[in-house]
Amino acid sequence: MRVIAGSARSVPLISVEGLETRPTTDRIKETLFNMLQSYLDGCHFLDLFAGSGQIGIEALSRGAADCVFVEKAKGSCECIRTNLKKTKLEAQGILLASDVMSSVNSLDRQGKHFDLIFMDPPYGKGLALDALAQISRTKIADRETLFIVEASLDEDLTDAQSLGYELVRIKKYKTNQHLFFRLNG
Repeated sequence: MRVIAGSARSVPLISVEGLETRPTTDRIKETLFNMLQSYLDGCHFLDLFAGSGQIGIEALSRGAADCVFVEKAKGSCECIRTNLKKTKLEAQGILLASDVMSSVNSLDRQGKHFDLIFMDPPYGKGLALDALAQISRTKIADRETLFIVEASLDEDLTDAQSLGYELVRIKKYKTNQHLFFRLNG
């Protein structure tokens, strides 16, 4: 696992040992960021269920102004801190060592707003819809914000429409998929 492009290109990243995290493969990460490149310059990026932090770090390396990483697992938080230091991007990264729902509320109280929100929750637990529902009740995102949800191929997120989201794109891979949403109105 490494940074694919940008200021930290080719810097190797560490990941958390065990089965709790599923690091996004370099090939899938490269495909995703090729689709996102035009949105990254100067954007405010939110990485929910951040794991090793590799997605937010890739965004920073490619030109995002800043990134908030939200992760509650202690080992993953240490991994994010280490990866930010290795890539020399720690000044642009903020780590919230907390659960996603509490962090979203905290960010809303702080008046934060994000251009891109990425989430890669544990599969099959309904956490993506829970997070989308929570975000829809805040002002951290608007119609211009692009949401990317990494999910298993069999995960059904059609209920996001009833939460006020429009599905704008799906990119399927062999083992998972990226779903792209925007808020309606």
